[in-house]
Amino acid sequence: MWKRSLTMLAAGLLGIAVGVPAFTQAPAPLTPVAQAPAPTVPSAPAGTATLTKVDADAWLDGFMPYALARGDVAGAVVVVVKDGQILTQRGFGYADVAKRKQVDPATTLFRPGSVSKLYTWTAVMQQVEAGKLNLDADVNQYLDFKIPAYQGKPITLRNIMTHTAGFEEIIKGLLTFDKPVPSLGDVLKRRIPERIYAPGTTPAYSNYATALAGYIVERVSGMPFDDYLDRNIFARLGMQYATFRQPLPSRLKPFMSQGYELGSGEAKKYEEIGMAPAGSSAISGGDMAKFMIAHLNQGGALLSPATAAQMYTPQQSAIPTINTMALGFYEQKINGHRSISHGGDTVYFHSDLWIFPEDNVGLYISMNSNGKDGVARVLRGRLFEEFADRYLPDPKKAAPVELPTAKEHAKLLVGTWTNSRRIDSSFAKIIGLIGDIKIGLDADGRPVIPALTSPGGAPRKLIEVEPFVWQDAYGHERLAAQVVDGKVVRWSFGEVSPFMIWYRTPGALDGAWLMPALLFGIGVVFLTALAWPIGWFNRRRYGAQLALQGESLRTFRTVRGFAWLVLAVLVGWMLVITGLEDFESHGSTDWLILLLQIAGTLAFFGLFGLAIWNAWLSWKDKRSWFARVWSVLLVLGAFFILYTALVYKLISFGTEF
Repeated sequence: MWKRSLTMLAAGLLGIAVGVPAFTQAPAPLTPVAQAPAPTVPSAPAGTATLTKVDADAWLDGFMPYALARGDVAGAVVVVVKDGQILTQRGFGYADVAKRKQVDPATTLFRPGSVSKLYTWTAVMQQVEAGKLNLDADVNQYLDFKIPAYQGKPITLRNIMTHTAGFEEIIKGLLTFDKPVPSLGDVLKRRIPERIYAPGTTPAYSNYATALAGYIVERVSGMPFDDYLDRNIFARLGMQYATFRQPLPSRLKPFMSQGYELGSGEAKKYEEIGMAPAGSSAISGGDMAKFMIAHLNQGGALLSPATAAQMYTPQQSAIPTINTMALGFYEQKINGHRSISHGGDTVYFHSDLWIFPEDNVGLYISMNSNGKDGVARVLRGRLFEEFADRYLPDPKKAAPVELPTAKEHAKLLVGTWTNSRRIDSSFAKIIGLIGDIKIGLDADGRPVIPALTSPGGAPRKLIEVEPFVWQDAYGHERLAAQVVDGKVVRWSFGEVSPFMIWYRTPGALDGAWLMPALLFGIGVVFLTALAWPIGWFNRRRYGAQLALQGESLRTFRTVRGFAWLVLAVLVGWMLVITGLEDFESHGSTDWLILLLQIAGTLAFFGLFGLAIWNAWLSWKDKRSWFARVWSVLLVLGAFFILYTALVYKLISFGTEF
């Protein structure tokens, strides 16, 4: 259960040093290169389905109700816009299950999570258009505090809008429930995340960076961020059922959907976002349609056509031949059509927005439950793919043809890989030990990637269609890798490639050897600790004496006492790490974190030192062969535990993560 919890947490962050040697750090980033399943409804043959309200409603009626019921999702809203108009907006299921209150697409508010970032990015571009912001200037000139340079290089708004500012991930304070949220400036100044990549080199999704952009808008516009959005986005588009304010304004509370883990479960508390510009909006499907229409109309009332075009233009890509970032929007290409998009998740709400500028079409979905086995993510992906297959097909689409280099190139992917979106400076770095991805090969020599599965959860059949570009044989997903000097150095897949990549895990941190070593260490220490009470009981029962005296006896007892202390500290860390996904507990366990850091430093170093002394005494006193061998095993076990604690920063001080 603990391993599953850590894995889920790592994936969500999908998904992150005092005394650590330099060789354990990530390699220097490379210079970017320019550039439970939802049911399926049979799509019409390519080119035969026309996107009309009648056809879209019939298709959605065949797709959504069963998908929600089968996945245990309480409710959803789906909106389709076309040619500057709302084609259809549909509510499915319940906004409040207990009250049997159905979703009204025009007025029911959902939390779109990080889709909210599109409002922040639009506000930034408005200020660029007004001449108050420069996308390529050091952001410190707009702030009343300083973001430290990294390798002498500052960050820019272009870095921020392409998620290449180089910040590590942070979790604490990102989300709370029914608690006052500090002012935006206070949130940002309280903790500046570590910079772990040079700016402009490595996509690593950052909520902090987005919140920083919102604060910059606040400062250069001279008004609070919420006021700015009310006046310059919501009012301009007549969006009456939309807000960024927290807590929710009283006039909108009657329209707010409840949030659920499962539709069959209890309604949850209202989520409040600590870094508000990164995801605090609440909005109806009908008002989201107005926002999509504005952007499909070359910026509409929000931006000039020239500024809008600048915003939608693809930026530099970490890996060529795959989806990349625009400014704030990211690409999702399908069937030869380019969409600019954004997804978003809170704990209970799950959303996606896609705009096809060349086709003048937009699609939006938001759900108020994650459903069984995280079905909300699968359902969103299937909706997008089946919508495109039905209404935006590729008439030239053919089965992928595998290159003769496929097996040779697939072998270069094998190994352990670390997500660029990671925690590095705190104890929560330990998430990476389980969260890192291990790529292997299937029976046909094709890559098997745990993070890249079919809607049914099975490994995808990946066909190499271009050098180091793989295509799902039966779907739309693509994977691409960057090769330097004949070695794969980074890779990503289309769904997340604009804002996340994987790089090869440094050998010193590779869980392929470190996890077995750690488990070995824990096993040896556990048996050492357990042998103490068992030995005492047996000696008492049979009237035997422990054949140790003086220093040897004191060391024997102290070693076993420290073994128990190490085990207690490890159990404590397990409880803390698995609890990181519980946002309500953030802050309440600070005392435990500090206690574990102090006790752990004493326990891990103490046991290792004592184990060495114990081994020396065992060999000096010429004890039994078993005692001498076990003393060596204990030294190794204590070393592996100490090493893991050092490189993954369980030995550090501070409660931020």
